[in-house]
Amino acid sequence: MENPIFAKLVTCAECVKKKISFKPKVGLILGSGLGNYADKIKIVETLDYSDIDGFPISTVKGHKGRFVFGYVGETPIVAMQGRVHYYEGYSMSDVVLPTRLMAIMGIKVLVLTNAAGGVNVSYKAGDFMMITDHIATSVPNPLIGPNVEDLGTRFPDMSEVYSVRLQSIIRKCALNCDIPIQEGIYVQFTGPSYETPAEVRMARALGGDAVGMSTACEAIAARHMGIEVCGISCITNMAAGISDQALDHKEVQETADRVASQFELLITDLLKELA
Repeated sequence: MENPIFAKLVTCAECVKKKISFKPKVGLILGSGLGNYADKIKIVETLDYSDIDGFPISTVKGHKGRFVFGYVGETPIVAMQGRVHYYEGYSMSDVVLPTRLMAIMGIKVLVLTNAAGGVNVSYKAGDFMMITDHIATSVPNPLIGPNVEDLGTRFPDMSEVYSVRLQSIIRKCALNCDIPIQEGIYVQFTGPSYETPAEVRMARALGGDAVGMSTACEAIAARHMGIEVCGISCITNMAAGISDQALDHKEVQETADRVASQFELLITDLLKELA
C-alpha cells in the first residue's frame, strides 16, 4: 500500500515537472521581511502554489505564495515566497512538503531564513543570527509515521543539521558585507501565540538563543533527504520577559523591513558563493 504522504509529494512533483523546466541547485525559503527578495533576482520562471495539485497554501498575510526560479549571480535557485506553518492547521507532513518538493526538483543546498525572537540577552532587535543548531522538541517531528525509504533512512543522523561548511561561508559573506552576525541555537515552538516569559526562560535554560515558529522542522526534512542546510534568523524583537514591551506582528514586520536591505545583501553574497 502506497504511503499517502509520499503519493501526495509525487503528485506535486509531477505537476511541477509539467509546468517548469528550470533546474535549481539551491533552495531558499524566505521568512518575514524577505518576501520581496525573490522579485529582485534574475527570474526565469514562477509558479503559484495554487497551481500545484495538492500543495498547501500559506494563509499568512504578506506571504505571496509562489515558487520563483532564476539566478543569483551564476547560482540557479528556487525561492519560496511564503511558507506554510504548523500553526495554520496543516499537518507537519504538509508543512515540510515544499522542502521535500524542492529536493525532488534537484536542490543540493537549502538556505532557511526566518524572523525570530531574541532569547539571548546580548542580542537586540535587528540583529542577524546564523543558526548553528536547533531544538525542535516542542513541535511534532516531520518524520513521524511510516518511513519512506525513497526519501531517506528511518533513523537519520542529526549531529550536523546545519552544515559546518556552509557556516564558514556565511561568516565569510558577513565579513565581506561588513554585517555583524550572531551565532546561536534556534528553538522552534508551534505558535501562533508568542511564547510566554516562562517558555522563554525554559528556552534559555535549554541553551536556546532565539525562538520562532518555523525552520527546524524544514531542516529535519531536508537532512533526512541528504540536503545540505544552513539558516539565518533576523532577530525582529526580544522575546517575552526579556523585553517589557508587548509583542505584536506589526513590530516584527517593521523590524524585518528596517533591516531587509542588509539581509538581502548577505543572502545575495551567500547565494553567489554557492555557485
